[in-house]
Amino acid sequence: MTAAARPTGYEPLNTAKPVAPSIWLIDGPHIRFMGLPFSTRATVLRLENGDLWVHSPTHLTDSLRAELDAIGPVRHLIAPNWIHYAHIADWQAAWPDAHAWAAPGVAQRAAKKGLTLHFDHDLGPVAEAPWAGQIDQIIVEGSKIHREAVFFHRLSETLIITDLIENFETAKLPFWMRPLIWLAGIDDSDGKMPPDMKFSFRDKEKLADAVDQMVAWRPRRMILAHGRWYENNAVDELERAFRKLMRHRRWGAVMEKYEQQNEQD
Repeated sequence: MTAAARPTGYEPLNTAKPVAPSIWLIDGPHIRFMGLPFSTRATVLRLENGDLWVHSPTHLTDSLRAELDAIGPVRHLIAPNWIHYAHIADWQAAWPDAHAWAAPGVAQRAAKKGLTLHFDHDLGPVAEAPWAGQIDQIIVEGSKIHREAVFFHRLSETLIITDLIENFETAKLPFWMRPLIWLAGIDDSDGKMPPDMKFSFRDKEKLADAVDQMVAWRPRRMILAHGRWYENNAVDELERAFRKLMRHRRWGAVMEKYEQQNEQD
């Protein structure tokens, strides 16, 4: 049985699952990365004009295509970071009128892998015109390798990230993979940024700025690409996952508040 054919634990796969008004998830089959079978997940948003916005497209089937066509026209395909583009070309072929948007580094990584992908637009640090006022966005900076576009869907109060937090559920993993996930510290008991990615962030202040922005959006839920996503308490999960990075800022904020109170007294 191939990795793609193994159950992921998030069945049914390749179907749109409602999450909240105008937002669906698609759990896809495994994809191999660094020799490991990673479960995959796309997020679909319906914009106010009815267009569909698809984050990190997964494996496309005929039945999934029919489901999405019934929801609305697919108009925006999002490649949110340098390792999430595998199925973009299939979706472009299915919906030739869709616009493909790429985070920094996506096209270069695809070219190194021998793939020639066409992207219509680069993703920037602020919301793009087609979804401005509906979906907020930032580019997480601080690493020369990993620059990720992060999104906040206002209507559903949902934060959409990709690999900044990985949260693998042990029971859904092959036995041989479980020790590797535990050692990396990205199992569901304490999902967080994988260590290789964390080490690539030389400028921790820029990463902390991005986390502060995500917290400031006050999301209710947070969708991840790999593992269990967070249906509730998204702000608490952000604070937990990035607690070591953010503790100096949080402590500084506490001390500043304390000093202000003393001055008032």
